Amino acid sequence: MGPKQVEKPKPPVKENKQTESELLKNLDPFGRLMQLVEVLRGKNGCPWDRKQTPKSMTIHLLEEVYELIDSIESGSDHAVCEELGDVLFHIVFIASLYKDGGSFDLPAAATKITEKMIHRHPHIFGDRNIETVEDVKKQWKQIKDEENRQFPSSSILDSIPAKLPALMKAYKISERAAGSGFDWDTMNGVMKQAEEEWAEFNTALAQESHEDASLEFGDILFTLVNVARFAGIHPETALSDSVKKFEERFRFMEKELLDKGEKIETVSRQELDRLWVKAKQQTGPSEHLLSNKKP
Repeated sequence: MGPKQVEKPKPPVKENKQTESELLKNLDPFGRLMQLVEVLRGKNGCPWDRKQTPKSMTIHLLEEVYELIDSIESGSDHAVCEELGDVLFHIVFIASLYKDGGSFDLPAAATKITEKMIHRHPHIFGDRNIETVEDVKKQWKQIKDEENRQFPSSSILDSIPAKLPALMKAYKISERAAGSGFDWDTMNGVMKQAEEEWAEFNTALAQESHEDASLEFGDILFTLVNVARFAGIHPETALSDSVKKFEERFRFMEKELLDKGEKIETVSRQELDRLWVKAKQQTGPSEHLLSNKKP
């Protein structure tokens, strides 16, 4: 007879370990999600989930929001559905953290936003009559101003999130300043300001002052944000579209070279200009972004 085989001890079963059917039993989709988060963060839940705090979750939420934006711009409904679910998971997760801290729960947040939207739409839920989009915007601002007066602040800029990307923050600040009456009178005025900022930037470059050049370049960007505002263009969207267009054309150039067994780092500038023109023809007309030659 051979040596007696010793059975390996089985790992202990967690007391609250639930099968999928138990977790999802008799719950609607939203209820399942909330229950899922409770299990993940429970006594015998996932170590990573149990370790998280509202602050640690902010970066993950931000990443998911950017992925959602990408999916919307891609035009894929399937991707949007998936990424929207990811964002929803993080919202439920963060609300669960505050619930456990004794602050509020997700239904409280839902109640608050519902009441806020009803209050800010008196032309729908009240007796006001408004038909144009511009009138809706004016009413929205008036109502927000009334709400903010209940919580006095030192500046009308206080409610602008400090963590906004610089371009979006510049647009928001410009909007607030313009709303208070501090603005250029016309588009020509702000465009003239942009030309002046460009001249000051060139002067700083000529003086070889890196610090001054950096400041002046920032002034150029800020002024161009206001040019966009006057033109009814959101600078974040416009820049995003231009970056996407450039990326598509650059990838086209890379593929053209790769098909010939070449790399973009090894070809001449003349060849790159030729490929850029070809990329433009393939992806649609626009300004010539790389070459100094006129298109």
